[in-house]
Amino acid sequence: MSQQTFHIRVNVNGRWYEADVEPRMLLIDFLRDVLGFTGPHIGCDTGHCGACTVILDGRNVKSCMVLAVQVDGARILTVEGLEQDGQLHPLQEAFWENHALQCGYCTPGMLMSAYFLLKRNPDPTEDDIRKAIEGNLCRCTGYVNIVKAIKSAARKMSTRKQ
Repeated sequence: MSQQTFHIRVNVNGRWYEADVEPRMLLIDFLRDVLGFTGPHIGCDTGHCGACTVILDGRNVKSCMVLAVQVDGARILTVEGLEQDGQLHPLQEAFWENHALQCGYCTPGMLMSAYFLLKRNPDPTEDDIRKAIEGNLCRCTGYVNIVKAIKSAARKMSTRKQ
């Protein structure tokens, strides 16, 4: 018996893609295995670690918890889409400058959760930042430098707007 597939069209990082997908394919697998966006990481496959976080139609989602067929017509931003014209996003710069990563496995998800926060709240408190990243687990950094980096990025982003 052949497996049924569905044709989907999705915008990832500003570019449209089309593909046939099985109904049970997860968005994380579609992004990584079909489209080649390996920035979002596969961590737990249960929605707990946040390594696979992307922005889906303006919402912060864990791509291991969404089926690819559910994103037909959607716009997705992955960590690869933060960099523009060869320039790192202020968040990426701040993570580098503040040593907010060690092994780097959680970093794409942390960056996307921080991006989502700063789009909604350009001047977050430490509590706001900690709440925004609470769905992202990091086993290396202890979060102190991640929080510092997000605060630093917020300052950079507000300065660049003026």
